[in-house]
Amino acid sequence: MDQSSTPRSTRNRRIITATAVLAVGVLVLAACAAGANPELDTPVPGSTSPAGFWLGLWHGFILPITFIVSLFTDNVSVYEVHNSGNWYDVGFVLGLLCSVGGAAGGSSRRRG
Repeated sequence: MDQSSTPRSTRNRRIITATAVLAVGVLVLAACAAGANPELDTPVPGSTSPAGFWLGLWHGFILPITFIVSLFTDNVSVYEVHNSGNWYDVGFVLGLLCSVGGAAGGSSRRRG
């Protein structure tokens, strides 16, 4: 067996392994991708319009409590699927940031 072929076969094996790991990683990430929301821009049950920015803000603000309740109840969910799209999402994220403190805690100075 020629000694010069050993590093080449090891390198080829590493390239094949890295390619396989990358392919599996891409497939796993693609499987986690969100799909389209078929309820987008449809009215909230009991209302005449979809949930917008203000309702998203409220839902984000109460998310910590809603999440705990949703673990024990089937008829409570943490996100309204009957929403207006991006504005609901912006309100939801802002409300969540307000309720959990956001980045404000990281900007405080140390006293001492």
